[in-house]
Amino acid sequence: MMKQLTLLFLLILTAGSGLQAKTGEEVITKGKYTLTFVNQDPELDEEVKEGLISTFFRVYPKMSKAFNKEATKNVTVTIDTAYNGVAYAHDGKITIASKWLDKKPGDLDVITHEGMHLVQAYPGGSGPGWLTEGIADYVRYAYGVDNDGAGWSLPDFDPKHSYENSYRITARFLLWVTQTYDRHFVKELDKHMRSKTYSENLWKEYTGLTLDELWETYANNPTVKI
Repeated sequence: MMKQLTLLFLLILTAGSGLQAKTGEEVITKGKYTLTFVNQDPELDEEVKEGLISTFFRVYPKMSKAFNKEATKNVTVTIDTAYNGVAYAHDGKITIASKWLDKKPGDLDVITHEGMHLVQAYPGGSGPGWLTEGIADYVRYAYGVDNDGAGWSLPDFDPKHSYENSYRITARFLLWVTQTYDRHFVKELDKHMRSKTYSENLWKEYTGLTLDELWETYANNPTVKI
């Protein structure tokens, strides 16, 4: 009787595990790029896991080719059960909070934003943090696989906004600049940030207006093609 109950328990446990992603480390190589996926969360949905992996291989090579061909080709993604934020990236590693994926399972393009940080690879003191995050969200907008599915979009302009608000607000401003003045503007800023040659003078060099003048012009007519 005890053996039968033990066998029944094992069968139930095995069946239930089909709804979960296995913990551990998985290494996937496609072409020149290798992703090491480390999952600490036994409850991670398998579709979310596969979606993150698929999104990485769809966007990371494209971002690298467009912005920084020298970007690392070996990336480690960790689904962290202890981290209470959303995600962060540094030195070839991306950490995503399992709690965030529980809350926002459709946010697969979190890996697009964080992957761009690895592509950026800006050295310390390269430029303002608001611009770093603004460029990463601009790239998420441009390269994201399913921003709609995540409920993610660039926000409508608000007079209370500032270009220093960072993330999506700055990203929308950058989109406006590229559409109004120079379609290569973000790529040029990215190069200068990586080579530590960024200065506010670049805004006037590429557009004819200072940063503050650009923002004022944008605020007067913030229309962009989404």
